[in-house]
Amino acid sequence: MDSKNTIAAIALSSAVIVLYSLFFVPEKPATNENIIEKNKIEQNTDTPVLEQKETLIKISREDALNESERVEFENSNIKGSISLKGAAIDDLTFKNYNVELGGNKKITLLGPRNIEEGYLIESGFVTSDKNIEIPNSETIWSIEGKKKLTENSPIILSWANNQGITFKKEISLDDKYLFSIKQSVINLTNNKYDFYSYGQIIRNEIPDIIDFLILHEGLIATLDDELIEEDYDDIQEKKFSKTAQKGWLGISDKYWISSLIPPKNKEFKTTFDYKDKFRANFIATEPLELNANSSIEEKLQIIVAAKRVDVIDGYAKSLDIDKFDLVIDWGFLYFITKPLFFGIDYFFKLLGNYGLAIIAITICIRLVFFPLANFSFRSMAKMKALTPEMTRLKELHKNDKMKLQQEMMALYKKESVNPMSGCLPILVQIPVFFALYKVLFVTIEMRHMPFYGWINDLSERDPTSIFNLFGLLPYDVPSFLMIGAWPVAMGVSMWIQQKLNPAPTDPMQAKIFMFFPLFLTVILAPFPSGLVIYWTVNNILTMAQQLFIMKRTTVKTVT
Repeated sequence: MDSKNTIAAIALSSAVIVLYSLFFVPEKPATNENIIEKNKIEQNTDTPVLEQKETLIKISREDALNESERVEFENSNIKGSISLKGAAIDDLTFKNYNVELGGNKKITLLGPRNIEEGYLIESGFVTSDKNIEIPNSETIWSIEGKKKLTENSPIILSWANNQGITFKKEISLDDKYLFSIKQSVINLTNNKYDFYSYGQIIRNEIPDIIDFLILHEGLIATLDDELIEEDYDDIQEKKFSKTAQKGWLGISDKYWISSLIPPKNKEFKTTFDYKDKFRANFIATEPLELNANSSIEEKLQIIVAAKRVDVIDGYAKSLDIDKFDLVIDWGFLYFITKPLFFGIDYFFKLLGNYGLAIIAITICIRLVFFPLANFSFRSMAKMKALTPEMTRLKELHKNDKMKLQQEMMALYKKESVNPMSGCLPILVQIPVFFALYKVLFVTIEMRHMPFYGWINDLSERDPTSIFNLFGLLPYDVPSFLMIGAWPVAMGVSMWIQQKLNPAPTDPMQAKIFMFFPLFLTVILAPFPSGLVIYWTVNNILTMAQQLFIMKRTTVKTVT
């Protein structure tokens, strides 16, 4: 009995400590130099280097947008504009996502290069021939034909140098977040040239990030099946570079992604670096040969998206983008987290509310582990019935620990009781708890989704507090005293559930267990309310199952 209680206390304490350190004390993980060095490659001196130096005077967003002529774009999900100066996609707003719950201001992601929050995407060709004039960030492009980019209605941009070479871009937009760019070079001379295609994402500064160990925000790629995640501060310290045959690259926020998909079936080099601003770029390692009086063409895709699972998975499938679903940080429990999301999403479509969907998936989880829980509860019910006999044996053999241990083991064997079985429900809940936290934390589908009553956002904490009687008293309380109604309900259910379990015979263990419901209530109060709802409902279902088993369990009378 002592060993069972001790192990259970250690398991639960460890889980709380680990979860608390993950969620509230984020730390930068130790760098594995061997893995990082394996991914670095030396600069390929045969491939042109993208220009990195820019000196800009920062101005307001409005002034920056008015600084050059623009081509507007819009569909049902995004709107913005493309600057004819540099032909950069540098103005994009998500039409269906607000900055704050209940507000009207929309999320704006991209911005011109000469504002503080500059964030843009550009593409083109470079050449090793320094005598050829090519477009750069100061080049003014011309627009041919249609003046606005809309769904299934592309635009064409062009620019010609004084050497008989014309550069063109045909940009199209789908109904969601995909820009497809067909870029070409037309040679009207009798000379032969080599050109390398490239694409790059530029971000002037580190955005307002959460900086949690369980969430990656920064530069990201999958290159030849390998997931690359580099934090902003990592890139400030050391450049990353790698050559690959397939993959994608981008810059990832919690809910938003800006990404480049290089031309298919061609080797390219990806580089993440920082020189006054962050850059994620690719450049082809093999040139396209532009013969006299001919042309070359290259295609690439740009996805600037809200990380909706159906959208991301849809692009991964339709465009055959390797591991593109990893732009959503499912974590190391991917095999649990993603199926769990699909289960919740299924019930949401059925019930119309993500809170009800979480309750439904909780019931399903309980059914999956029903046999395991039954075994555990039967053993615990027997343990509780044996408490008087174990107390008697402890008193009888209090001076002989060896004899006491032998008698206890004999009693367990006689009654077919496993003292370790009480730990099983705890151990099973930990990965599911963590996976559900990831789903609530990283999926945009949960963002700003209400439950009933006072819960307006399942991805945020319960906004009420017991210290002002859940809003009945007319004053606000500090954030550390925000212990809401749902966390209190969770703590109460945990306390009642504890009373159904065998009481520890050791006084110190009894005191530790007595404070666990209160301790976990305080710890879990800042967690997403959807997670607390899951834990509370799970406790209630556990108690119902446990009471049912206890009534059916019979124990032989010990004489």
